[in-house]
Amino acid sequence: MGRKHRFNAAEVSCCLKYFLFGINILFWLLGAAFLGIGLWAWAEKGVLSNLSSITDLGGFDPVWLFIVVGGVMFVLGFAGCIGALRENTFLLKFFSVFLGLIFFLELTTGILAFVFKDWIKDQLNFFINNNVKAYRDDIDLQNLIDFAQEYWSCCGAHGPDDWNLNIYFNCTELNPSRERCGVPFSCCVKDPAEDVINTQCGYDVRLQGELDRQKYIYTKGCVGQFERWLQDNLIIVAGIFVGIALLQIFGICLAQNLVSDVKAVKANW
Repeated sequence: MGRKHRFNAAEVSCCLKYFLFGINILFWLLGAAFLGIGLWAWAEKGVLSNLSSITDLGGFDPVWLFIVVGGVMFVLGFAGCIGALRENTFLLKFFSVFLGLIFFLELTTGILAFVFKDWIKDQLNFFINNNVKAYRDDIDLQNLIDFAQEYWSCCGAHGPDDWNLNIYFNCTELNPSRERCGVPFSCCVKDPAEDVINTQCGYDVRLQGELDRQKYIYTKGCVGQFERWLQDNLIIVAGIFVGIALLQIFGICLAQNLVSDVKAVKANW
């Protein structure tokens, strides 16, 4: 009777256990989907058959986002899901520590970004210019740049002339490309009457004067447009980051509470 009384005094909460399991199995499956999409994209581009091609791209390969984010989500989801289901304290501790580390890195990055705003801006300029150079090297990078320029109604890091950095668009006399002194079609001011995208709308546009350019293309840089967008949507962006942070803290608390329950039950045996 004494042993039964001690066992009933501490037990693992089924609600806590299966709630944590349910959340993490969704997280795990989503991570697997992201990872699968990333690996599929690499397979389509031939990267998996020639891993050395990973370093060939001068700019940023967007597939890395799917690989890294999917990998982290997969590992975290696995640890939280199996740890909760099997009441494995090692996996639950790994889950909470890993999640805490990510939270700490996010917090540190946010503080450093606020303190070193000018340095971050310089790095953003450097990042965009590197990707401008590699625009034609990777279809995913090309689509990402086109999306950014269309969404923020911008062209280049600081303006259309940044496209001189790209070998296909630069204005040197030795450039044989038909796109010489032009810009990508995503820099063009869209005509609502056009149903089909005119991919040649940016040809030779930089041979014209500044005022004439404004009729056909966006003349503002993407760095400035992004800063304005961030200021206009600061509350929404801050809310998203706070929401993510609260979810991470909530996940850590759930895992630690489950660990405490499991340890309490084991201590009564």
